[in-house]
Amino acid sequence: MKTLLLARFSHYFRPRLIDALRGYDRARFTADVTAGITVGVIALPLAIAFAIASGAKPEAGIFTAIIAGFIISLLGGSRVQIGGPTGAFIVIVYGIITQYGYANLLICTLMAGVMLVAMGLARLGNLIKFFPRPLIIGFTSGIAVLIMISQIKDFLGLKIDALPAEFFAKSNALIHALPSFDLLTFLLAFGSAVLIWFYPKSWAKNMPSPIVALLLGTAVVAFFNLPVETIGTRFGGIPQGLPSFDVPEFSLATLRHLIAPALTIALLGAIESLLSAAVADGMIDDKHDPNQELIAQGIANIVTPFFGGLPATGALARTAANVRSGATSPLSGIVHALTLLLIVLLAAPLAKHIPLATLSAILLIVAINMGEWESFKTLRNYPAGDSAVLLLTFLLTVIFDLTVAVEVGMFLAIFFFIQRITALTHVSVAAESPQPDDGDATLMRKAVPPGVMIYRVYGALFFGAADKLEAVLAELHNEPDVFILKLDEVISMDASALHSLQHLHRKLRTHNKHLILCGAHGQPCLLMQQAGFFAEIGNSNIVAHLRDAIARARQLQADENQGKAS
Repeated sequence: MKTLLLARFSHYFRPRLIDALRGYDRARFTADVTAGITVGVIALPLAIAFAIASGAKPEAGIFTAIIAGFIISLLGGSRVQIGGPTGAFIVIVYGIITQYGYANLLICTLMAGVMLVAMGLARLGNLIKFFPRPLIIGFTSGIAVLIMISQIKDFLGLKIDALPAEFFAKSNALIHALPSFDLLTFLLAFGSAVLIWFYPKSWAKNMPSPIVALLLGTAVVAFFNLPVETIGTRFGGIPQGLPSFDVPEFSLATLRHLIAPALTIALLGAIESLLSAAVADGMIDDKHDPNQELIAQGIANIVTPFFGGLPATGALARTAANVRSGATSPLSGIVHALTLLLIVLLAAPLAKHIPLATLSAILLIVAINMGEWESFKTLRNYPAGDSAVLLLTFLLTVIFDLTVAVEVGMFLAIFFFIQRITALTHVSVAAESPQPDDGDATLMRKAVPPGVMIYRVYGALFFGAADKLEAVLAELHNEPDVFILKLDEVISMDASALHSLQHLHRKLRTHNKHLILCGAHGQPCLLMQQAGFFAEIGNSNIVAHLRDAIARARQLQADENQGKAS
């Protein structure tokens, strides 16, 4: 019994670290430690920048990178995934903090963590791939635009007390604040952005461009004593050490309002982490466990709120840097978290000198790299439905919010999908649409008796195409004595299509006509059998081959004629 329980537990919960450490040696350990330190250094400015852009204190981003990064690497389903705060969450987090306050953001994050764990335990990890690509491109690029807009304030040194979360109000506030433009801040931000953008890639392996920009920007501000805003002037610095454990406060009155934003965090976290893991798989020729990854992401988002942290997910840029730095196992992600912890313990007081202009430049480059702008150039090559989903999701993300964008975009994507599948489903006279290799074509031309009609059904019979069956009889001026439906090319059927079949059968029986089903197999056959339709129509009217269907039609006609004669 104990062995069975352990086997069942390992089926649902098996961190990749367990398998990755098999055959582990000193060379791999050295590679993982080197990669972890490198990614830890890269993660520092990003964690600070993401937190500030989200409307939180800089230490919230660092604590999230440390705690969530450690948990995701320790318990995750990928060998090289790096977890932490990401740019995709900036817009959502900023909106939640503005509308509900920071305490309720922590509750949202915790709720999202529970949802992610539930998704992983329910084995829903593989379903994330069914999110349409145009939808993902649309909201990802929309988030990138919003990040750019949110950085205008610090990039230009504008004097705005609190930047609104809503798009039009934010734009209006930025326009009205343009007279407060600060030239020194702009030059520092612009110089940092140019340095990051044109930084030689060959040097990045030894010293990442965001770190170089951060060090140079901080040095310039300190050496020339420039009057620009820094972490110290806005936040007073970063505390040295980790925060204490604290249970977030919440009220039942606001809890129901937090379900929608929590679900948005969970879905975005799931999509981003699994996309990041999939990209990493391609880089290292591996296969991650999506369900284990969701469980790890969920646990990380459950734990971080108790330390004042932000939502966390898999970070594509840091994961790619981890792979390029030579990582071989989740140990590199653990080292990345410990590196950040060491920096906080030893160098936190120095962070107060970091200029916000440089951080805004880092985020600007992150946003530019985050958007999939090439897709907009090739929109004309997409099907009209996909282009509509991409553009609408993009515009709704920018103008309204991500929740509305995903809901409307998903609905539109489903609508166009149903439309395409419906168009592929055909119900036609079999003799008029024989297949090139249809062995029954000759039989249909020569052996079909008068009063017998054979219809060929092709594709998926579901609610979107069910009316095509009902339209069959409406097109006939005189109902045939026997109606044969060839179902051997039907790959799927739902309850709506079954109802249409039942309606067709009952309508024929009302006029003493007959329905014969030919060649039904697989899921359609099982559905009709379980629903009792085979019993209703009669097992003798269920045949495997067209020759048998024609023979059964002759027999039914003969029985009808004999009945009339008597």
